[in-house]
Amino acid sequence: MIDAALKQVAQQLNQHLRHRLGADEDLVVLTNLLEQNGGPVPLAQNKLVMFLAGIERDMLAHRAAAPGGLQSRLQSPEPVYLNLLVMCAANFSGTNYTEALKCLSAAIAFFQARPVMDHLNCPEMDSALERLTLNIENLSSAEMHSLWSIHSGRYLPSVLYRIRLVSVDGQWARGRDILINQTDRDVRGNLS
Repeated sequence: MIDAALKQVAQQLNQHLRHRLGADEDLVVLTNLLEQNGGPVPLAQNKLVMFLAGIERDMLAHRAAAPGGLQSRLQSPEPVYLNLLVMCAANFSGTNYTEALKCLSAAIAFFQARPVMDHLNCPEMDSALERLTLNIENLSSAEMHSLWSIHSGRYLPSVLYRIRLVSVDGQWARGRDILINQTDRDVRGNLS
């Protein structure tokens, strides 16, 4: 589910940037900045890089189960609702620095104009996703330093977004409630 959500966001942003900036190739890549061995990811050079910076459980989301019917008789694991912290970092070097700022500005403008992605404005969205809501996150200098220390050790022009309402749902039943058709009084009367 996480992969489908991030692919959707990257795809929508890529379409926008290609159109707005007149690019022939994708400008957004969904990847790490560094390989496991510490070297740079070649795919990420001169691109707007999107990467997962963290995952949080959404404790505030109110989820009500549908009452009645077969659904109430089968107990399924409750879905876990997640917030994904996603960094958009302009990984352009040297003389391309102004291109980095242009791409980053265009990305912020896109997400400001389209903070919600759903099946109405993204018909190709994975059917397991209902809606993605993007909110920009403010980081203090200390938080930004800590985040960049974890991911590459060097700051890149970037913006952090919280993508809300991603759910991961177990697709199996874990039990079945037994239906009781008689009241306690009827049962006691039959026992005497």
